[in-house]
Amino acid sequence: MLDDFFTRAIVAGIGIALTTGPLGCFIIWRRMSYFGDTMAHSALLGVALSLLFDLNLMVAVFIVASLVSVLLLFLQRIGSLSADALLGILSHAALSVGLVLLAFMTWVRVDLVGFLFGDILAVGKGDIDIIWGGGILVLVALVSIWRPLVAATVSEDIAEAEGMKPARARLYFMLLLALVIAIAMKIVGILLITSLLIIPAAAARRFAASPEVMAVMAAFIGVVAVVGGLFGSLQFDTPSGPSIVVAALFLFVLSLIRLPSGSAANAIRGDKS
Repeated sequence: MLDDFFTRAIVAGIGIALTTGPLGCFIIWRRMSYFGDTMAHSALLGVALSLLFDLNLMVAVFIVASLVSVLLLFLQRIGSLSADALLGILSHAALSVGLVLLAFMTWVRVDLVGFLFGDILAVGKGDIDIIWGGGILVLVALVSIWRPLVAATVSEDIAEAEGMKPARARLYFMLLLALVIAIAMKIVGILLITSLLIIPAAAARRFAASPEVMAVMAAFIGVVAVVGGLFGSLQFDTPSGPSIVVAALFLFVLSLIRLPSGSAANAIRGDKS
């Protein structure tokens, strides 16, 4: 079955969507969309370092994205700048340094379009193993820190008082996000990966009655967006990665038609960052 490239693309895309959906819920609740964008931009620096030091691409991207996460937490504790200012600096700095490094490596021919927008149709059987294996690992880890993450989203002070160690849970969440970005970069690319994290979760928020239901619905909407986007790409001969994001956007627009009732926004009040 996996000998067909289109079938491989669907299987790989579904694996990514099942992972990004639940993670995207916390990005929505905590207003961390700019953080996700920053980590996605840092992926290009990981690409440059992987070529410079002959490292595995996913490993290099994960390391760079993790370092950016830790650096952000460190700067927030010692610095006087706001979180959005720090994110802006790190996002553009990582992206620019990556581009400069690639420019210096004249002996390497780099397909920037492929890295920026992805090529899901080129996914191989080994990539599918990594996507599903890494996705299952991320989901299991997310379940283990789900309670302190939700509690910290409602009130970090209360979560700390109850001994849930929200700071540690937040660090783990950032590392999981870095891992997903490293895995998903080949699917939708650096510039579009944040959309796959945010749009399905934003669409699910309108109808979910609890955080857990919203996570499941976000994963389902992501799967529908992947399948619909790929078939739309096949039908209209459009780029596969952007087509997936357009399909997710279409589902989000449909979610706006119906007025929300009992949404997860009521379960997670404040949407703290």
